[in-house]
Amino acid sequence: MTIIEGTKENFDTEVLKADVPVLVDFNAEWCPPCQALHPILEELAEEGGNFKIVAVDIDDQDELAEEYEVSSIPCLVVFSGGEETERKVGLQPKKRLQKMLGVK
Repeated sequence: MTIIEGTKENFDTEVLKADVPVLVDFNAEWCPPCQALHPILEELAEEGGNFKIVAVDIDDQDELAEEYEVSSIPCLVVFSGGEETERKVGLQPKKRLQKMLGVK
């Protein structure tokens, strides 16, 4: 599985209408914790599972960041059934991300 680039155009399809839990990573290129998180997310994506990972660059997709009230990054939001179920801000360890997604 690969990390999907989230945009205003595909957010509804990739996140809100997904039939699996989706971890959305709101990030920016200039953010060191975001860059440190990226390899962890890539590792999770490579391991695969019953989930998706969508990365949203807040500089390119500022409307999405505003809509979901992202004020600090990295901001990790899990959506299930189109609803936000959990949110964490800051660099998170892989085990916490797995727990957020219900992955063992």
